[in-house]
Amino acid sequence: MHSYEKLLLENKAWASEQVADDPQYFERLAHLQKPEFLWIGCSDSRVPADKITGTQPGEIFVHRNVANLVVNTDVNLLAVLDYAVTHLKVRHVIVCGHYGCGGVKAAATKTDFKPVLNMWLRNIKDVIRHHRDELDAIADEEQRSDRLVELNVIEQVYNLAKTTIIQRCWQKEQRPHLHGWVYGLKDGIIKPVFEMNAGTHIDEIYEYDNL
Repeated sequence: MHSYEKLLLENKAWASEQVADDPQYFERLAHLQKPEFLWIGCSDSRVPADKITGTQPGEIFVHRNVANLVVNTDVNLLAVLDYAVTHLKVRHVIVCGHYGCGGVKAAATKTDFKPVLNMWLRNIKDVIRHHRDELDAIADEEQRSDRLVELNVIEQVYNLAKTTIIQRCWQKEQRPHLHGWVYGLKDGIIKPVFEMNAGTHIDEIYEYDNL
């Protein structure tokens, strides 16, 4: 048996278990999606949003990419954000990074990862530049990397707040609230590191008048 075939078998077993426990389970899901949360997380296979939060299908809308970045030219991310905020009416957007993130560690080096990864990781290098004094003051390499993970999450939350998608909803509906979290691979615990309530003032250059 090929490894991918095992995934298909596991899927059938899971579906059978769900129906055995709740015969109407999939029928309800097929006609309803009202998640309260949008999760922007890392693509790392060790950080599945539903598992670590104990949420069920239909409860959390998920977007994942390398190092949980919110990039203003990423049409994929912006499409997910717009759909979640404008149409699904989510009340909370969570950016969740994780300690030991490979993308964050790679960005902190001078290694050439070739064009596409270099382009993506450049966004994290900008975080390093903005916070260099604080990071350089941390002697321990692991602690410095952990702090960079936290600072990266904070900057991505700010990047969310800069979008007209978020600002328009803040002005008209006073939602969603923005959250920056970091997951610990070593203990499985999520640490909140930053919160931004709907309507929070940011630098006025990013605030729009005619939304």
